[in-house]
Amino acid sequence: MSIFKSHITAMAAYKPPLSGRDANQFVLLDFNERTIPVSHEIKQALIDFIHSDRLQQYPNYGDIADQLAHYCGVESDQLVITNGSDHGIELTIRGTCRAGDEVIIPDPTFAIYAQVAKTEDLIIHSPQYTKDGGYPLQNVLALINEKTRLIVAANPNNPCGTPISFEAIKTLAEAAPNAAILVDECYFEYSKDTAKALISEFENIVITRTFSKTWGIPSLRFGYILTAQSNVDALLAMRGPYDINQMAVVAATAALENPEYTQDYVREIMEESKPLLESFLAQKNIEFWPSVANYLLVLFDDCSGVKDALFNAGILVRPRKDNTGKDGLRVTVGTLEQTRRLIAVLENTLSQ
Repeated sequence: MSIFKSHITAMAAYKPPLSGRDANQFVLLDFNERTIPVSHEIKQALIDFIHSDRLQQYPNYGDIADQLAHYCGVESDQLVITNGSDHGIELTIRGTCRAGDEVIIPDPTFAIYAQVAKTEDLIIHSPQYTKDGGYPLQNVLALINEKTRLIVAANPNNPCGTPISFEAIKTLAEAAPNAAILVDECYFEYSKDTAKALISEFENIVITRTFSKTWGIPSLRFGYILTAQSNVDALLAMRGPYDINQMAVVAATAALENPEYTQDYVREIMEESKPLLESFLAQKNIEFWPSVANYLLVLFDDCSGVKDALFNAGILVRPRKDNTGKDGLRVTVGTLEQTRRLIAVLENTLSQ
């Protein structure tokens, strides 16, 4: 007899395939991480903090909320810092839903949404993304009822990179005024798409963002929520006073004070590397989902063989399935040099 709730003991843990991910051995194109190290300024800020002899003190977040608000173009009382965007997703779902409530999570998508929803014993509806239709807006709208408490609008979606339009998010907020519209903008710096202009108009919109992907500090776990000021106190009541570690704040501050390094990286990925990879795949008549993010869901004829060939060449990619269950590989787009290496391996593999 477990001391934990029966629906939780029946669940499986979310276990991403972390084993063997050695950046010294492989080019890591499997987790949508930044593929180059962080800037000198971030490293130096962390070193300086360690030498300041403050590790024995509780975190003091200073003006990080003001810095982020300035970066985002919102008011500081419309923002809550979190321990990565996963934390923001969890706070939003836990804070808005009770056991037995209904949530709408279009699929395929990031596993954490459903993981948290199952932990809260929620009823999950999963209309399907399609390659041509994108976000299943009409199917989502048809599922909304008086029990709906949360709708996920990943913008863009993982694993397929599909965006959802500003107008579609507004439509969801209007159609489900009693439900939280969880807009996950994890890849905002790549896509440039955001619903932030809606948070002053709609109290039911909650936007989550992270410093894990573009800014390159997933190991430190730093993220934030953008939402109406009226929601902030509720989120802070659930978030612990020290849930975000000081090292994460130090790194995020340094990143915001020196954005050029990251901006240059984003430009290379989105303006050079990604078009190059897309052009290669199109020339080879290899199917892939249109993406506004730093990754592509590619549907090779022999995904297993391609994955193995890339592995043997020192490149890791992530197996994922599309909405029909067809095997695919989610490929993170790296630097131009890394992309050329990837294409060379693919060219050799596909010609055999």
